[in-house]
Amino acid sequence: MSSVPAFVFDLDGTLVDSVYQHVLAWREALEEAGIELAVWRIHRRIGMSGGLFVNALLREIGGTVTDEWVRRIQASHAAAYARMASQVRALPGARELLAYLDEARVPWAIATSGHIDTARATLELLGVDPTGPRIVTRDQVRRAKPDPDLFIAAAERLGMAAADVTVVGDSVWDLLAARRARALGVGLLCGGYGQEELETAGAYRVYQDPADLLLHLDEVGVRPA
Repeated sequence: MSSVPAFVFDLDGTLVDSVYQHVLAWREALEEAGIELAVWRIHRRIGMSGGLFVNALLREIGGTVTDEWVRRIQASHAAAYARMASQVRALPGARELLAYLDEARVPWAIATSGHIDTARATLELLGVDPTGPRIVTRDQVRRAKPDPDLFIAAAERLGMAAADVTVVGDSVWDLLAARRARALGVGLLCGGYGQEELETAGAYRVYQDPADLLLHLDEVGVRPA
């Protein structure tokens, strides 16, 4: 067990305020395919990989799909999200949190269920190089959340075991994946899930947003710089 603190962050809903743009993009893509779902039902699945997301939603309404159909829906979602991307903002304290960790020499990485084509602009919004070694996207792993592959790969980028990092996410899928990776999980409320939901999914601590986490880093093992 390493004594050095290290963090792996989810992206959407954790560092950037993009969850609802993704929800609306998925609704548009599904409606183009003739499927109408209330946005709350879509939101409950945000954070999963796109393929699992579509299959899970359609299972709820009794539908079945082919792999090709899922790929078309994913492409439609990517196009719709690209049109909304200018509305996305960094969440309060996100840039400051990453800068503080750099100053304190605390390793961190970002692991997202999004493909690089949708994550690129969001990462640049944070001032993070999308092609940098600390970034792991859906394109680079076999399975996305709730499987642990993304977080395991991100920990490896930091030269650490997944059990030695703290995963920070906003959804139950993030925390489930963290548990399966044997990592400590921290939840943020800024993605729309409630505190009890995140704690039940395995969150050791729950904070409002990155700014709130920055104020309480001592509670997750980071000593003042």
